[in-house]
Amino acid sequence: MSFEITGKLIVKYNTMQRSETFKTREFVIEKSDDINGRVINNFIKFQAVQDRTAIVDRFNEGETVKVYFNIRGTRWEKDGRVNYITNLDAWRMESVVAGGPTTDPQPNYNTSQEVSSGSSSSQADDLPF
Repeated sequence: MSFEITGKLIVKYNTMQRSETFKTREFVIEKSDDINGRVINNFIKFQAVQDRTAIVDRFNEGETVKVYFNIRGTRWEKDGRVNYITNLDAWRMESVVAGGPTTDPQPNYNTSQEVSSGSSSSQADDLPF
């Protein structure tokens, strides 16, 4: 299951080579919510792994971004003690401006151009089905 959240990019950390074949990069966004007139700020840390570590590169700290992510959880046991770890794995980021996201815009199929059908009726439904 995939999730998305919009917030301000606060910090980008360097890529960490965890093993010879595995690398991660963490970053934090600030999500502000107005709850009954009181602004609540949440700082949310994400990780990007492997080839996704570069998704943060083209964004600047302070920029508003939309992050697409998955929630991953693992069980970890050491010396008889069990611990659970939850990761927010980011897989895509978009820059957000006042009008909405600026990357990967959806095509606009609702154009205002009208196709002339040769009939005198301006709103006639000439579809063959």
